[in-house]
Amino acid sequence: MLRRIVLAFTAILAVAPATAQRYDSQYPVCLQKWGEAGATAIDCSYTSLEQCRATASGLSATCFANPYSPQPRQVPPGRVHGR
Repeated sequence: MLRRIVLAFTAILAVAPATAQRYDSQYPVCLQKWGEAGATAIDCSYTSLEQCRATASGLSATCFANPYSPQPRQVPPGRVHGR
C-alpha cells in the first residue's frame, strides 16, 4: 500500500515540470517571462533595466526591480543635512 502511494506521488511530481526562479541579490533587475499554459519563469541576472528590456523585447515578458537586491537609501524630500 505504501509503495503505491509513493509511486502515485512520484508520478504526480513528474507530470508538473517546475521552473527554477532565481532572485540573485547581486543583480538589481529581474525578468519575468510567461510561457504556455500560464507558466512563468523569473530570472534576476540583469544589471540594468535597459539590459533587461532588450532581452524582453518581442517576448511575453516584463522587467522589475529585484525585491531582494539592496536598495539605495533615499532621503525624504524636504530634509536637508548639515548646518
